Amino acid sequence: MNKFHNVEKLAFKGDILTLHVDGKEYQFKLQDISGKLANAPDFEREKHEISPSGYGIHWPLIDEDLSIDGLLGLKHVPQKLKEKITLASL
Repeated sequence: MNKFHNVEKLAFKGDILTLHVDGKEYQFKLQDISGKLANAPDFEREKHEISPSGYGIHWPLIDEDLSIDGLLGLKHVPQKLKEKITLASL
């Protein structure tokens, strides 16, 4: 399985989500990323699952999913497309 990200820590403080991903810390206002998280009580926020690939986070009690790429504003290019681009530039 490809590992997209290493999510080291996830924590909430008030209306802020703090993520430690790939050795860097990021903070997000809950209202900016998810109305469901912003309105959920603490116990529902704390119950989360990080996907084994590091691709996303799931909150089962509120049925919310966020991708790490989406939060960080990243786009992954599939390997086959990378190979096509490399071959085309030769």
